[in-house]
Amino acid sequence: MRGYLAPSPLNADQAHLAEQIALVENYAGAIHIDFMDGHFVSALAFSPVVVRDLKRVSALPLRCHLMVSAPDQFVDALADFGADVLTVHYECGQHAQRALSRARERSLKTGLALKLDTPVAVIEDQLDEIDSVLIMSIVPGRSGQPFLDKALARIEAARAMIDERELPVEIEVDGGVNEETGRRCIAAGATVIAADSALFKADDPTEAARRMAAIAAGAR
Repeated sequence: MRGYLAPSPLNADQAHLAEQIALVENYAGAIHIDFMDGHFVSALAFSPVVVRDLKRVSALPLRCHLMVSAPDQFVDALADFGADVLTVHYECGQHAQRALSRARERSLKTGLALKLDTPVAVIEDQLDEIDSVLIMSIVPGRSGQPFLDKALARIEAARAMIDERELPVEIEVDGGVNEETGRRCIAAGATVIAADSALFKADDPTEAARRMAAIAAGAR
């Protein structure tokens, strides 16, 4: 499975979001969009209309990562505005399951995200029904944190489960990803690397995206 870069514009210049995406999209396979509700995590970020707006300026698939307490309440709006992948947190319980079910009804691809302290084994019974697993490599909701190495063993565990069953499930990693940590994530078995500050705070975002895309393409 060929890996790819998914730029995450949380810390991009929001006043010039289209221009920011244009700097990196030639080296990207998707755009990763973080949604935060101030409850599931303390921060607030984006509303579904950003999907509508990004759909107007980019042909890339939009991967929506819902760090919200009730993700089932967002599914229809995101689908209506053109989302391609909807990833919800396992820790949301029945809200997550309802969101996944509704997303499949709306023909969206689905993903299940795990906080750092949630056992990776919880995904095993759902691997046949989802398209991707998102391994958090920071505490969700606080940007600028360094990558936490404990995520690497979690990527390896998810990769072992997926490979054992020969499933086409992607493994995305989100949080503190730069060239060095991205290379380690790909080596551990990730196929999608979401990157924010490493791209949009770089002196040359286009060149940073080119280098990180080359790293992601090394996924097995």
